[in-house]
Amino acid sequence: MDNEIGSQLSSCKPTSNDVGCPPQNGSVSIIQDSPSHGGSHATLGSHIAHRLVQIGISDVFSVPGDFNLTLLDCIVAEPGLNNIGCCNELNAGYAADGYARARGVGACVVTFTVGGLSILNAIAGAYSENLPVICIVGGPNTNDYGTNRILHHTIGLPDFSQEIRCFQPVTCYQAVINHLDDAHELIDKAISTALKESKPVYISVSCNLPTATHPTFSREPIPFALSPKTSNSKGLEAAVEAAAAFLNKAVKPVMVGGPKLRVAKATEAFVELADASGYALAVMPSAKGLVPEHHPHFIGTYWGAVGTAFCGEIVESADSYLFVGPIFNDYSSVGYSLLLKKEKAIIVQPERVVIANGPAFGCVLMKDFLPALAKKIKKNTTAYENYQRIYIPDGVPLKCEPTEPLKVNILFQHIQKMLSGDGAVIAETGDSWFNCQKLKLPEGCGYEFQMQYGSIGWSVGALLGYAQSVPDKRVIACIGDGSFQVTAQDVSTMMRCEQRSIIFLINNGGYTIEVEIHDGPYNVIKNWNYTGLVDAIHNGQGKCWTMKVYNEKDLTDAIEIATGDKKDCLCFIEVMVHKDDTSKELLEWGSRVSSANSRPPNP
Repeated sequence: MDNEIGSQLSSCKPTSNDVGCPPQNGSVSIIQDSPSHGGSHATLGSHIAHRLVQIGISDVFSVPGDFNLTLLDCIVAEPGLNNIGCCNELNAGYAADGYARARGVGACVVTFTVGGLSILNAIAGAYSENLPVICIVGGPNTNDYGTNRILHHTIGLPDFSQEIRCFQPVTCYQAVINHLDDAHELIDKAISTALKESKPVYISVSCNLPTATHPTFSREPIPFALSPKTSNSKGLEAAVEAAAAFLNKAVKPVMVGGPKLRVAKATEAFVELADASGYALAVMPSAKGLVPEHHPHFIGTYWGAVGTAFCGEIVESADSYLFVGPIFNDYSSVGYSLLLKKEKAIIVQPERVVIANGPAFGCVLMKDFLPALAKKIKKNTTAYENYQRIYIPDGVPLKCEPTEPLKVNILFQHIQKMLSGDGAVIAETGDSWFNCQKLKLPEGCGYEFQMQYGSIGWSVGALLGYAQSVPDKRVIACIGDGSFQVTAQDVSTMMRCEQRSIIFLINNGGYTIEVEIHDGPYNVIKNWNYTGLVDAIHNGQGKCWTMKVYNEKDLTDAIEIATGDKKDCLCFIEVMVHKDDTSKELLEWGSRVSSANSRPPNP
């Protein structure tokens, strides 16, 4: 991890070191009412705001605190930016995560330590999902660095480095801006590193600097022109030849897309290879939405024993499989139970290709490798033909009476009918993972969930950010009651932003996913009147509509209203279901993950 901190502390020391003595501004030049130097009003804060606009950000998610207020003034003053105040820092971070998924980069602003450590969990999630999030923290006054002063919002020590040390493992670059001379360089390096590495970065800005001028801010910032990464041409050629030879001798090869297709920006190249090869095409669960499900050779989600019916059998019986951008962890491998053999696999990562137990090729970009391989591959449709032979169409849930208690599989049958290319789906950690995986996405329909980090409550903030970044789409979120209790407050922010998402709150009385891994009384939660809560938050201000549904008739009525008369409202539908009404996939997955978690120590 890089870590650059303004090193010119001595010039920022106060004129007196007496405890409680107010610090001086030192040599910092602050914008006043009088004309600024050179006739320019460019400041550090306006430079940061300008840079955010230049990289495609139009919304910043923030929580105000005394160390970041002048920086927020600069963000509010930037015509191209919209400051969205969130109810807490965790949700601001989740919103920046969701925004980055659709827009390609997100940004959030919080205050020193109390804000920074509150947002840290969300930034860790963004790091795990390879999302470039610019996390900006308002920091201490420049004059307080290098003194023995104890500041508020700290743990009571004169060392201000606690926050940055916490951020180091979950960001790819950290910059502390406490001097103007190198501020321009540090800011630009932080933002460019986030874009190049597709990871979050941390920027701390001293609270007395956002309105300060400096010659480096005296003109329009030069737009970013990041040098593109390139493949080693010889390595690329060798990797393609070796992979083509490996695949062309296979009888029934398959290809599986993984979540790193996003960071490699290789989804189009992946489809190009699928078209050329004729292989049966699957996705790992965390890549759902990255690969077009309307592709003629698409066979579903490969998730071992809990994936799409008949998909796992085709993948695991193949004599060669091409995994593109995979992440194999205990969750995606269903407790390490996938029936895969390394000697049959080609693993393509964003900058590396590994062929079976044999050669590995570095400095080979996925987005270069896939189209080059497409030109060398022989068409082979055997695996897809085998899939067609064994495939049996999905069963239909048992018909229930319109007024009998609603079942989860009936709920998702109706959600499936709501999907279109003008929409998107956000799936919260829990049984919604499994039920939403079974949804068939029409062309253009977005899909997001957080599988690697799996932080319950992520979806509320992520829905706020994602919906804000794609205002033309109507987003459907499937959220469990336990997860909603963690982050419910920012439904309020959705109303303020006049968003029109549809939230299905699945009320089954507890942490169902935890129950299926290991049950106990701690998985039971206090039931809330969720529609009543959202009505109270609404408080007659803005557009919001709620309904509680108990049966299929209630559900169809609610969906008709939400997609009809209330299509321009935030719609909150609380779905009452039995506590044991779970997907069969969760039951299978939970038992396997439980088995993996309970392995005894090695002797």
